[in-house]
Amino acid sequence: MAENLTIWQTMQAKGHSRREFLKFCSFAAALAGIGSAGFPRVLRAFEKEPRPPVIWLHFQECTCCSESFIRSSHPIVADVVFDYLSLDYTETLQAAAGFQAEQCMEDTMKKFAGKYILLVEGSIPLEDDGIYCTIAGKSAVDILRETAKNAAAVIAWGSCASNGCIQGAAPNPTGATPVHDILSQPVINVPGCPPIAEVMTAVVTHILVFGKIPELDSQGRPREFYSRRVHDTCYRRPTYDAGLFVESWDDENARKGYCLYKMGCRGPVTYNACAVTRWNEGTSYPIQSGHGCLGCSENGFWDNGPFYRHLASFPGFGIETTADTIGTVVGVAAAVGVTAHAITTNIRKRKLIAEEIQNSVPESGDVEGGEE
Repeated sequence: MAENLTIWQTMQAKGHSRREFLKFCSFAAALAGIGSAGFPRVLRAFEKEPRPPVIWLHFQECTCCSESFIRSSHPIVADVVFDYLSLDYTETLQAAAGFQAEQCMEDTMKKFAGKYILLVEGSIPLEDDGIYCTIAGKSAVDILRETAKNAAAVIAWGSCASNGCIQGAAPNPTGATPVHDILSQPVINVPGCPPIAEVMTAVVTHILVFGKIPELDSQGRPREFYSRRVHDTCYRRPTYDAGLFVESWDDENARKGYCLYKMGCRGPVTYNACAVTRWNEGTSYPIQSGHGCLGCSENGFWDNGPFYRHLASFPGFGIETTADTIGTVVGVAAAVGVTAHAITTNIRKRKLIAEEIQNSVPESGDVEGGEE
């Protein structure tokens, strides 16, 4: 178990300059959505507060969350991840094995009761007394309950831990269950298959700086990253509004970068930061790479197939209902398909423009140029 130093102390020991430390603090603050006014608080926490001890558990999963985290190309994750967290126990990354490894976890729970952060990757099987996932002779569900009891915060990494993911898909033979359905305490769900590394880091940053969990939505997800649909922030959204869609993977519309909704894109019903934060140091995300969103951060996405057929409908906005059909508009019969969608969108926009012009006309008696 590592000595419980501050982030600044560990960075100093590795030869990082004060300037590099300040840059690190600045990026961490921005990543966690903390404005410039809150920077002194981030600086103080990283300089004075001990690194949070971390227990990182692995259950039914493919380890893609860990792979996403450690393979991020951004320095805040890739270069100083072991300075940022006091990673006391993790089956995937630790050097210790057997009794020594389990002793590290026991020591952390005792020495830092009420202070350590518990990260959980993977779903927990409940069928047949949980025999489908056992570590050191203990079932996953027993390990989870024991480690969560005195944790300062519990974070469910990825869709497996947040909603069951593929293990929980029908027929779910192992009884794969998300973390929040087992524990009575609050659980921060960070779904995605895998989640974005910078989002994972930002959640831990928030806990370290403020000493509490971030604001969560009704599904236990941090609002900072899961409050908007991928559809709403997608750079292809204008082509959706214009009724311009890819009809097949090799057509001219695909080469022009038109909307992928008809190819099965789940962006309209998926809440995540992919289109804003993106992957690989902000380089790209699935839609930008030419593939529709699979909705991997949403509950039950594996059962919501087939992936390459567009949704029948999704919650609309304004007078729209779906990309394919809308109701009767401006006194004519309902039009079908993308042409109707494009026409309706333009009518709505023209109406808004007309209202703006009407509101900007001076009322009778007003004197041009301001006050008399």
